[in-house]
Amino acid sequence: MSSATSPLVAFGQKHVTKGLGRLTEAVMTKGEGSYVSFEDGRRMLDFSCGIGVVNLGHCHPKVSKAAADQCMNLVHSQCSIAFHGPYLHLIERLLPVMPHPSLDSFFFWSSGSEAIEASLKMARTITGRQNIISMQGGYHGRTFGAMAVTKSKTVYSEGFAPLMPGVFSTPFPYWHQYGVPPATNEDELVQKSLYQLELVLKQQTAPSDTAAILIEPVIGEGGYVPAPAAYLKGLREICDQHGILLIIDEVQTGYGRTGKFFNIEYSGVRPDILVIAKGLANGLPLSGVISRQELTDKLKPGSMGGTYAGNAVSCAAAVAVADVFKEEKVLDNVQARSQELFDSLTSLQQSADVSSAIVDVRGQGLMVAVEFASPLYSANDPALNPSVPKNMASRVAKRCMEKGLLILTTSIYEVIRFIPPLNISQADLAKGCGIFADAVREVLREG
Repeated sequence: MSSATSPLVAFGQKHVTKGLGRLTEAVMTKGEGSYVSFEDGRRMLDFSCGIGVVNLGHCHPKVSKAAADQCMNLVHSQCSIAFHGPYLHLIERLLPVMPHPSLDSFFFWSSGSEAIEASLKMARTITGRQNIISMQGGYHGRTFGAMAVTKSKTVYSEGFAPLMPGVFSTPFPYWHQYGVPPATNEDELVQKSLYQLELVLKQQTAPSDTAAILIEPVIGEGGYVPAPAAYLKGLREICDQHGILLIIDEVQTGYGRTGKFFNIEYSGVRPDILVIAKGLANGLPLSGVISRQELTDKLKPGSMGGTYAGNAVSCAAAVAVADVFKEEKVLDNVQARSQELFDSLTSLQQSADVSSAIVDVRGQGLMVAVEFASPLYSANDPALNPSVPKNMASRVAKRCMEKGLLILTTSIYEVIRFIPPLNISQADLAKGCGIFADAVREVLREG
């Protein structure tokens, strides 16, 4: 039975809100490691990981067993009623891997958006200030406060104004945002970006009114662009100078995705508040907001909470995730597979038949992007190229799916993102890279 004729698909198309979009009109029935299966019989290699969530692959046996076992003991112990063991055991696992020893106070919630909301509440009440500065191109979620600080695409906030007040944005050190060539020196981008931030603090929100600066160390929906260490250090200096809190959003970059437990480790910068989610519990809903006790001691009991916050089953799964990372040397696999992925994509970029179409290969670990040129860009955009086919990213992603590979686009630009499982095998990574290369060449030939 094809997806188009499936009664279940037709039922979903009729009754699931039109506010949701989908990559494919199909019903996913099973996930196993690096593969997913559909009702129509297709089995596909998954380079989307549920958008960076099932970092240990689908249905990792140890994680699934931990969740199942917990279901037979205690499913729900509301955080405002009592402690529960998995919550506390998860803190035990996380403390040793925190990117800075000052991060010792934990609050677990259910989703990344909720955790961002909590971080904004904390920043405002701790500092007594209202305003938040976020990055142009940043993505932080679709709930009301998170939507206000999201600046990656207008679709997330279009029609929902007025948004939460007190939000200002500043350019991220990404060549597109300055209209300069992809090969522009990193130091120049950092200098421009720090200068623009200084202007924001002089012209739009005074430091004494500014509670926090919020940043993803690799912007996700903005195009999978790593923030240079010098920029992050510059932010830290500005925050220290003015008593502003630095919120590091590691919802997508965290938990091994970029080759370290947390991406901020590459720069050595200390977060005031760290936000995590996605891969934390490998598919069960769980997020975390982590700060230091001297800050969180300023919060009033009852100001944080949530019915499902820090759910026992999700926390038990997250404890198992932490154990698997250590037992299976997952970070070692990320480093090895990352080198192979970059080698494959760089080789493709340098091929004579492809080189004019690919303008950038970037990322860290197994959070990697390929950006194509486009004939539809602004005349001021350095990636404008009239000879390249239109809509390369979406067409390549669709062709990959036809060939058995799930892969996603991202950003307002022509970007495809690679988010394979962190424990993916060498063979499956090579298989996916081969499918991608074939798809790129086919779309280029079609024009």
